[in-house]
Amino acid sequence: MTSPIHVYSEIGKLKTVMLHRPGKELENLSPEILNRMLIDDIPYLKIAQEEHDYFAKTLQDQGIHVLYLEDLLAESLVAVKTRTAFIDRLLEESGIKKKDPLHQLLLEYLLAMKPETMVKQVIAGIKKSEIKNVEPSLADLAEDADYPFYLDPMPNVYFTRDQQAAIGNGMTINRMTFRARRRESLFMKTILQNHPNFKDQDIPIWRDRNVHGRIEGGDELVLNKHVLAIGISQRTSAVAITDLAHALFGHSTFDTILAIKIPHNHAMMHLDTVFTMINYDQFTVHPFILSKSGKIDIYVLQPDKDGEVKITPKNDLVEVLKEYLHLSEIDLIPTGGADPIAAPREQWNDGSNTLAIAPGEVVTYDRNYVSNDLLRKHGILVHEVRSSELSRGRGGPRCMSCPLVREDIEEAKNEIFTKRFSR
Repeated sequence: MTSPIHVYSEIGKLKTVMLHRPGKELENLSPEILNRMLIDDIPYLKIAQEEHDYFAKTLQDQGIHVLYLEDLLAESLVAVKTRTAFIDRLLEESGIKKKDPLHQLLLEYLLAMKPETMVKQVIAGIKKSEIKNVEPSLADLAEDADYPFYLDPMPNVYFTRDQQAAIGNGMTINRMTFRARRRESLFMKTILQNHPNFKDQDIPIWRDRNVHGRIEGGDELVLNKHVLAIGISQRTSAVAITDLAHALFGHSTFDTILAIKIPHNHAMMHLDTVFTMINYDQFTVHPFILSKSGKIDIYVLQPDKDGEVKITPKNDLVEVLKEYLHLSEIDLIPTGGADPIAAPREQWNDGSNTLAIAPGEVVTYDRNYVSNDLLRKHGILVHEVRSSELSRGRGGPRCMSCPLVREDIEEAKNEIFTKRFSR
């Protein structure tokens, strides 16, 4: 594994992961802009940082190399020319065009900072009160004279799964659904193009951030080196999934995509909020996405003999997983034990959003005690992390992590299910 990107499963031992430690962007939230920022509540930054540090240490204690998005981005912006181009693009995507005098003002303000300071400032946002001695006429050029920011904060950046996702030896640099998050994927594109550890590695970009159709990393699950599961969700469109299939089929080891249609709502915004893989034959699932008979709409995408993408509709999740993962048994572990109160409560608090760090070994939020106890009863090793403030952003351990390198796993064998319960 010489490439800095190597992810051929959800469950292979995690070797390198990218996080973002929450910063001042959380303190720049106010009730009036929560909806605009796609945030439900305002986490207390001091405790959120302590919880995130605990999360990072939990990973490091298991031998996982933790990289920080903000550090990688700052290290990519050492050259003034690169930094200038990055700021120009960021401001353009923030609605501040080059011809606007405000563009030049903010460009000069940010260029005067060291790269690491500038990156933190960009994520935190720029309040009007932070720039002194601005001509009143210039200040009025901002979007709204009463709005407190020249540049909006990015409070969702700590969910590093969504802006980009590793698939095999390449990545998707995602076109985010909502404007509030769309600038975030510019960070990873800049890193891949300019960071010394990435820029000369010929890393395939399976889908770029400027391509039509929305897709986010929380909907992208790498089940093995041939099969992906992708959610058709509030944040990922069928068009984007088909486009990704064309990019992958024949150009990678992947030849099957299981497109799973989930409810299009804020509580279940991504597939990984209702379904994650935690072992060869074990998955968490929010039971309320399935019908009473266990059915859900699934579309199987595979290449046909002419190189086009054929789509086969199915609806039995267990049978589809058994068929395409070549398993005789599947163990679906219901969030909250399928209790009518505990299940939706723990799903809302990301009880389904488990991060597998090895086969049968996961990191979860401690608050989801019903789901965590059930995981243990099913033979899963559970590492609980603190979650009172981080969970307010509506994302769990999987959302907060972008795996870059995982060890390869052996092909699943039919006897795995039996072996697991005999150990």
